[in-house]
Amino acid sequence: MIGRLLRLGFLAGLAAWLTDRWLAGRAAAERRPHPRPVETLIVIDAPIEAVWEVLADVPGQPRWMAEMKAVRLLTPGPVGVGTQGEATVRILGLPITDPVTITRFNPPTRFSLRHEGTFAGEGDIVLEPGADGTTTIVRWSEALAPPVLPWLWNEAARPVLGDIFQRDLERLRELVEAGLERSPA
Repeated sequence: MIGRLLRLGFLAGLAAWLTDRWLAGRAAAERRPHPRPVETLIVIDAPIEAVWEVLADVPGQPRWMAEMKAVRLLTPGPVGVGTQGEATVRILGLPITDPVTITRFNPPTRFSLRHEGTFAGEGDIVLEPGADGTTTIVRWSEALAPPVLPWLWNEAARPVLGDIFQRDLERLRELVEAGLERSPA
């Protein structure tokens, strides 16, 4: 019985590795050096500055990122390019420390970072004012890859991560819009 389970485990691992290599070959043929990022979008009924204020509050990000349980800045001073931090996040239900470095910080339009831990990758959030300036379009692109089977992970996790990131943006919208309702006119 144990021998059969070991053979089955070996065959499953081999199939996963072969699938990962096939996906990597497909991406190379498309001249795509990295797995595709998960992309999400939301429109928030608030001016861009109000959205930026909540988004750029790095220690406050766990308020709207459900899988982020805590964040700690490691670099003193104001947040900007080069700021380093580490977040405690849940990936597949497991707590992981995610060291990050901010790579772009252009108030009030762009916030980008590089994930430097077990799950490496990049995140990029771009804000655009809506047509009349009373709304903000938020586009979030996030690419995460584990050290093992990154191409297979990318394809398998894409729907789950897309749902998680979209719900995070919905919480961001609720937080920003609720803050505007409480602000004096």
